[in-house]
Amino acid sequence: MTTGHVFIGTSLDGFIARSNNDIAWLTDYPTPGEDHGFTAHMDRVDGVVMGRGTYDAVKTMRPWLYDKPVVVLSRSLTQNQIAPDIASKVEVINATPQEAMGLFAKRGWQRVYVDGGTVIQSFLKAGLIDDLVISRLPVLIGEGISLFGPLAEDVQLDHFETKTFPSGLVQSTYRVKR
Repeated sequence: MTTGHVFIGTSLDGFIARSNNDIAWLTDYPTPGEDHGFTAHMDRVDGVVMGRGTYDAVKTMRPWLYDKPVVVLSRSLTQNQIAPDIASKVEVINATPQEAMGLFAKRGWQRVYVDGGTVIQSFLKAGLIDDLVISRLPVLIGEGISLFGPLAEDVQLDHFETKTFPSGLVQSTYRVKR
């Protein structure tokens, strides 16, 4: 069975982006020489699934951030809207979280990096997330897009570990209780 794994940064007040989807406070935050485990995380996954908002936030970053296949879940984005230089690395599909995971399983993917607020929320609600690595940056942005939205029921987590970095970033890893 394919499993979902989250690796995401938030402001200290719990936002993943400003209301206008700007993530410069995250991408421009100085963390000289600190990888925060992203490379190791990417080494453990077979692909990435994200939503349209996350894709729009990262689509112009070069070099392209991902060395694994990226699937964008969207009802409105089309494949021919993907920039030509990354078109072979990015696939757009209109699917539910369960349908997407079924597709990934057929491709032989065992672990998928689930990225983006709405996609993380929908995969979490569907019970498709195994663990979450949440990095909190020491910055308050006041308002924006929250990592977590309303839930029909509590999602119980087991704390696995917390690390601190010289830049002030604090990273916690949680496993979803089943």
